[in-house]
Amino acid sequence: MFMSNLYIACELGAEKGRIMLGDLQKELSVSEAGEFGDVTILQPGAVEWNVTKIYEQIVQSVRSIVAQLEPVRGISFHSPLSDLLLFESDGTLITPALRGEETSGTAHFSKAFSKIPPETFYQETGMQPLEGGPLSQLAGESSRRLKRAGHVLSLADSYNYLFSGVAQAEMSQASQTQLYNPISKSWSEQLLATGGLPTKLLPPLIPAGTRLGPVREEVSRDTGLEDAQVIATCSHQTAAALAALRLADPGGWAFLWPNDKTLLGTVLEEPFINDVSREMRYSNLTGHGGSICFYKSWTGLRLVEQCHRAWAEQDRALDNEVLMHLATSAPPFEALIDPEDPRFANAGDMPQAIQAFCRETGQEAPRKPGPILRCLLESLALQYRKGILELEYITNNKFSRLYVLGDRSNQLLNHFLASALQIPVAVVSNNAAAVGNVAVQALTLGHIPSVHHARDLVKQCLKLHTINPHATAWTRAFERFLELRKT
Repeated sequence: MFMSNLYIACELGAEKGRIMLGDLQKELSVSEAGEFGDVTILQPGAVEWNVTKIYEQIVQSVRSIVAQLEPVRGISFHSPLSDLLLFESDGTLITPALRGEETSGTAHFSKAFSKIPPETFYQETGMQPLEGGPLSQLAGESSRRLKRAGHVLSLADSYNYLFSGVAQAEMSQASQTQLYNPISKSWSEQLLATGGLPTKLLPPLIPAGTRLGPVREEVSRDTGLEDAQVIATCSHQTAAALAALRLADPGGWAFLWPNDKTLLGTVLEEPFINDVSREMRYSNLTGHGGSICFYKSWTGLRLVEQCHRAWAEQDRALDNEVLMHLATSAPPFEALIDPEDPRFANAGDMPQAIQAFCRETGQEAPRKPGPILRCLLESLALQYRKGILELEYITNNKFSRLYVLGDRSNQLLNHFLASALQIPVAVVSNNAAAVGNVAVQALTLGHIPSVHHARDLVKQCLKLHTINPHATAWTRAFERFLELRKT
């Protein structure tokens, strides 16, 4: 019988959190050990992070894990959010801890960027300006709160701090603050000075895979953790998921993360920052081992959800499985749209907007939900083919496979993608970020001796489902798709 090494990966989302348990024996496994809500508090005119409640729920879940016989070796936090929390020098949280979107409206965004030319901002950060991002959040903070603050930390780094007592900023989350320079691997003095932000707020920077130290004595008493180390893995969820993929597969691939807006990108060995990448709206996210997630945001599944909403409002709501069956059964390529067309950004009735686009471009407009949905999913697949070709051209790479991540992937779209791209599409489980978190913990603690040894362990743990392409008429459909913008 093999002794287990256990690791806890805590995922902090906008609406809920998950406690994931990693178990390293002969193999590596990651499973969900708990889920909790009540992550925010709704106040009149504001939404606050329920920091204390989150902490209490994590402690409760961890205590139940510790009751098992095997020791917990490490714990680490990651989040898809880059919201910032302010702490006094003695570690006291400055309340209210408002959600980032509550403190970073359009006015604050304009204030933050009014003195920074777009070219300078991109050269310094490798990021596209993001309304509602951390820089805007800081610009929206009161001077009184900023004077009180000893340091500012991202949500995930804040919980690493609460558990370890060490206030440091892991680089994947730092690169999303819009104050980090990925070339110098340091905070941007130019942006701090231009924005009038005090440098004392920003904690020391550390790479993913840094051991912060043992859990604080108070936390040890609360949780029963005795020998666990707090590890700063990849605090940003995207970086954590891509760390898992990079450990399992050294390169030659692109990734797609479907959501309301879909991220399409690849992993590079160094930042990619020039006028072309800026004008084509690509961003750089620092990852594990100094790698760079180079990505762009495209129109995503928001269009599909708006179709569902419109049909529901018209008393034509159908179960998702029924809709997928109807879309699968509909004839292929009867009509196509350009998902980036401005009319789809704020369409009140998405099916009507799709039909109007088809008529205006000389196509027979689909009338029923099945053909409309097929038209939309085929068009999204062709849009992502365009994105892959663009990404290959900019980076001078050729991709042999595409990984689809996240919990919003659409099975029919995934099949369309494989045939549209004519490369295998590997669908990754929703636990990819937790797998990356746990694997980096095990590497940092020396329980996995090297990246080479991690490869098979991580690949098996990811439980990939691969869809192979079929010979189809997608190339001709792609030519039609490219003509739509010329119509």
